[in-house]
Amino acid sequence: MKGMLAGKVAIVTGGGRGIGRGVALLMASEGARVVVCDIGASLEGEGTDASPAQQVVEEIKRVGGDALASTLSITDPKNAEEIVKVALTAFGRIDILVNNAGILRDRIFHRMSWSDWSDVLAVHLNGSFNMSRACAVHFREQNGGAFVHMTSTSALVGNFGQANYMAAKFGIVGLSRGIALDMQRFKVRSNCIAPFAWTRMIDSIPMDTPEEKMRVERMQQMTPEKIAPLTVYLASDSGEGISGQIFGVRNNEIFLFGQPRVVRTIHRSDGWSPENISQQLKGALGPSFTPLERSSDVFSWDPI
Repeated sequence: MKGMLAGKVAIVTGGGRGIGRGVALLMASEGARVVVCDIGASLEGEGTDASPAQQVVEEIKRVGGDALASTLSITDPKNAEEIVKVALTAFGRIDILVNNAGILRDRIFHRMSWSDWSDVLAVHLNGSFNMSRACAVHFREQNGGAFVHMTSTSALVGNFGQANYMAAKFGIVGLSRGIALDMQRFKVRSNCIAPFAWTRMIDSIPMDTPEEKMRVERMQQMTPEKIAPLTVYLASDSGEGISGQIFGVRNNEIFLFGQPRVVRTIHRSDGWSPENISQQLKGALGPSFTPLERSSDVFSWDPI
């Protein structure tokens, strides 16, 4: 098949539904051979179902593409190695990894259990590490490759009841940046996308107030397939030179996010004590504090 990804092999985690499905299908239509990874769990990570991944594979094959399914859990490093091995055995190489798989365990923080915390990090952050590490050695050997990791504005801006999800998704930003720095000499690129899309991952957003209901109605306009074009571009050779960045996609908008940098400084030649910090810090730095906003506060205009 011809296309922007002709001759390349991609692994897409969480590829059976939502954003991952849209990415897998578009990558295949752009010429990539695709390994669709999805255990078919519920939104909270319970149970398994082989059919979502297999259905995407069948869709790809019906239009002349090439794909295979994996239902191995990416939370186990050995499974990640096996997924990469399967790709190499079937297709001979690996060029692209899209870290998209995830679960939700939304809880207000003082009610969040250890399993709520650890299970979410295990899939999002540990799973992204496991898959990235399994691919990294092959990217290094072939002197090229592309990682695309899904983060979230819940992490970059904030949201209620998602401390576990926010920590995991912010961790992915650090993972991506670290990969980008460590592997740039091997022509390996690593970027993040914060997707706005109506999927089962956000279908649990409350609609208890008119404001929340209006927010959900806006978000329903944003289909998962809108995330795929930027993902394909960043994974393609056309994305050469772009690495360590954080993008966002909302309907027909593409955002580039800033990354933490010093915004203001104060100093005293005689050093600091708690007392003189108390006298100066709020007045000097307070105007530059980042407010406790949610994603909906920052992205307050209707999707374009």
